[in-house]
Amino acid sequence: MDRGGDDSVIPGRRAVLEALRADRPIRKILLARSAHGGIVRDLVLEAKRRGVVVQSVDPHRLDQLSPAAHQGVVALTAVRPPARLDDILDLARERGEAPFVLALDGVEDPANLGALVRTADAAGVHGVVIPRHRAAGLSPAVARTSAGAIEHVPVATVTNLVRALEELKQSGLWVVGADPSAPQAYNALRLVPPLVVVMGGEGRGLSRLVREHCDLLVRLPMRGKVASLNVSVAAGVLLFEIVRQMESG
Repeated sequence: MDRGGDDSVIPGRRAVLEALRADRPIRKILLARSAHGGIVRDLVLEAKRRGVVVQSVDPHRLDQLSPAAHQGVVALTAVRPPARLDDILDLARERGEAPFVLALDGVEDPANLGALVRTADAAGVHGVVIPRHRAAGLSPAVARTSAGAIEHVPVATVTNLVRALEELKQSGLWVVGADPSAPQAYNALRLVPPLVVVMGGEGRGLSRLVREHCDLLVRLPMRGKVASLNVSVAAGVLLFEIVRQMESG
C-alpha cells in the first residue's frame, strides 16, 4: 500500500466524507477493519455512489500513513493546487456576495488552524489567508480538525501577509484586526463585508507590521480572570457578530 509521491492523505471520518461530497478526486479510501458506525456507513455508501474504491486494512497500516488521528479512515487523493487570493474573491463574486475573508497572522497550532477553518465555513467566510512561514500549514491534522470544512473553504498560503492584505484592500476590502489593546469593542462598530478579519497567533497576537496595515482594530472585552480567549473561539465570536450585523441589515 504505497502512498506514492503524488498522493495527499486525508485522515478522519468526517473529513473524508466531506471530501467525497466536495467531489475531491479520491484515488482510494482505506478503512480499518474495526471501523464501524453511522458516519462510516454514510462514507462507504457515498464512495460506492461515486465509484471510489474502499479497501479494508489493518489499523496499523493507517497509523503508518497518517501522523494525525485517523479514526480508522484515510483517503488517498491527488495533491490539491493551493488557492490564490483571486480564487477567494472569485468565489464571493460567484455567490453574488461582498467578500468576507479571514486572515491569520502566525497561528502555529494545526488544531487551531483546523478549528478556524471550520468556524470560517460555518460563518460563510469565502476564504482563509495564512502565511507560508512561521505558521501552521495545511496538513492531515488540519484536515481532520476542520471536520471536512477544508474541502469547502479555499485556504490561500501567501509569502507576505502584509502584501496580501494590501492586495485585498486594493480590491475594496476593509481590514479589521483583533487586538486586546484596541480602544473600541468589536460589537460597538458597524462591521459588514467587504471585510478581512485578521486574527493573531497564539500568545503574541498581531505582529506590529500587520497591526499597522489594519484599517481598524477591535477588542473582545474580557470580564473574567483569564486575559484572552483561544484564537479559534475569539474568531468565532467576531465572525458571528459580523454575521449578526449582516442579517440585521
